[in-house]
Amino acid sequence: MIAIVDYGAGNVFSVQCALERLGANSVLTKDPEVLLKAEKVLFPGVGHAKAAMEALKENGLDQVLKELSVPILGICLGMQLMCLRTEEGDTQGLGIFPVEVRNFPSGLPVPHMGWNSLEALSGPLFKGIAKETDFYFVHSFYAEPSPYTTATTEYNELFSAALEKDNYFAVQFHPEKSGAEGEKLLQNFLKL
Repeated sequence: MIAIVDYGAGNVFSVQCALERLGANSVLTKDPEVLLKAEKVLFPGVGHAKAAMEALKENGLDQVLKELSVPILGICLGMQLMCLRTEEGDTQGLGIFPVEVRNFPSGLPVPHMGWNSLEALSGPLFKGIAKETDFYFVHSFYAEPSPYTTATTEYNELFSAALEKDNYFAVQFHPEKSGAEGEKLLQNFLKL
């Protein structure tokens, strides 16, 4: 069973549709027991970090997400919440990745929205995906490059487009909105 974390942070329907196109059924849940029994977990999100962390804590999902041993994929806000801390609302994250999430410099139009090419690809999510492939981004905050970075891109400066540590994977872009290459990345995740 594939579980999608339900914490009221948007873009869940498009993720479910992308999985269905790949022939994978999923369940949307805020039940920690369901997450603990899942074979794979997706942690998507769009919204404000502080409100999202509060919603996770309400149902004890913040602790469960740190205990999972199955593959988990954070998407957009999900990725940022998997980091140590975000400047958005000065919010403590889950700390899975010891990485800071920063606001783009003032004067730069935000959100950063559109297609960006990925560089320095590594890890199983990017199997069969060529360097400089474009993925779709919509975000105002970014994870700094770190030893856990498995893809980078630029918007005024270099930032992490993807992170990986043990069974935890995360992408800043939206694979569910990135066409055939996004579906390939999701397929790679499903094969883990």
